[in-house]
Amino acid sequence: MAFADSPSLLIELYRTMARIRAFENAAEIASQGGVAAWGLAAAAKPALVRGPLHLSTGQEAVAVGVCKHLTHQDLLTSTHRGHGHTLAKGASVVPMMCELFGRATGTNQGKGGSMHIADFSVGMLGANGVVAAGIPIAVGAAHALKIKGEPHVVACFFGDGAVNRGPFLEGLNWAKVYELPVLFVCEDNRISATTPTAPMTGGDGAMARARSLGLDGLTVDGNDVMAVHDATATLVAQVRAGGGPRFLHALTYRFKGHVSVDPGTYRDATEVEAALLSDPLGLARAKLLALGVTAGDVDAIDVAARAEVAAAVAAAEAAPWPEARAAFEDVANTGGRGPWR
Repeated sequence: MAFADSPSLLIELYRTMARIRAFENAAEIASQGGVAAWGLAAAAKPALVRGPLHLSTGQEAVAVGVCKHLTHQDLLTSTHRGHGHTLAKGASVVPMMCELFGRATGTNQGKGGSMHIADFSVGMLGANGVVAAGIPIAVGAAHALKIKGEPHVVACFFGDGAVNRGPFLEGLNWAKVYELPVLFVCEDNRISATTPTAPMTGGDGAMARARSLGLDGLTVDGNDVMAVHDATATLVAQVRAGGGPRFLHALTYRFKGHVSVDPGTYRDATEVEAALLSDPLGLARAKLLALGVTAGDVDAIDVAARAEVAAAVAAAEAAPWPEARAAFEDVANTGGRGPWR
């Protein structure tokens, strides 16, 4: 049945976006108790999440539209802004929230936190605090899949700021030379931390650079989840058919500041106001209503997502802290010698 005849696919995509939005909103609030050190008014209760978070609020459609085409066995690498990718790949809300809270029941036993969250059980190889560092990891994983003859693919998410770093050139070049099964996904939110990306980028940007290395790809409205979904369907099919790496350039917008305690006042207010009119959830909601889905049914999805995340917050707050001896687990054994030797 074609999408135009049934809203079921869009409902499924919207449900995942709503879960991500609810997660990010709750995580943001949980991290804002300790903002006095940033020169802002302190919240009424201490922060439940220690340290600021990099939120993906406003970019949900890219994660959801891409990950809908990934199987459980496919792999994914993420950025420092990786909550949405992890949830879209199938990770559970409770252990993810526990990880942000630094608790022993987190996906990484509370040791990774937000910027290094990973869940190998769903093929999520990890977020990364270093810009562009996920690219060579994804390429290495894709090369391993090819050598082993496995039929899976790797999705590699990164931001527009990453195209100005060395691993971008090295990673895409290696992937093309060896025709590796990897989909590169540039989440182009037009800003690198607190600086607009365009004035710092020579030439015509991400897609032009990918094509200069021989990668085919598509540019898409990254706030339109169905547009992302359809473009990804085309590209992933080509990768799975042995066509080598492909490139998805998704134009989106980060609604929040660089981190969860950053008010983002360096952005023009009219720019932010205009961007909010293209909220991925708002656009998807409008499409659902046009397809005959009732406002009540869409509201019920939002309510369910918030309830699920609220339960996760309560579970995380009640979860145990890691034991002190856990600090010495999962550490590489150097045979008594320091890694500096």
